[in-house]
Amino acid sequence: MNLIPIEYYLILSAFMFAVGVTGVLIRKNAIVVFMCIELMLNSGNLALVAFSSYMGSSAGQIFVFFVMTVAAAEAAVGLAIIIAIFRNKLTVNIDEINIFKW
Repeated sequence: MNLIPIEYYLILSAFMFAVGVTGVLIRKNAIVVFMCIELMLNSGNLALVAFSSYMGSSAGQIFVFFVMTVAAAEAAVGLAIIIAIFRNKLTVNIDEINIFKW
């Protein structure tokens, strides 16, 4: 008794992923790039849940739980790195940040 076809979920997931890739390639703010990477992770999670629901298995949903756990740890570490770079360089603009230069 699936009311919404799986194609709609996959189209939404592909759109979210495309927005994330576009944001990573175009934006120059490190925090926005970081959020776009998280958007790409969530689009993959949406596709996993859609396929899991379509197949009638809970394996995809369990995998999404582990991906979200790793993403939460990655978000904490990534934001800590961005804050540390901001404290040293006083900017979060990716073009102006070069940590290999003294």
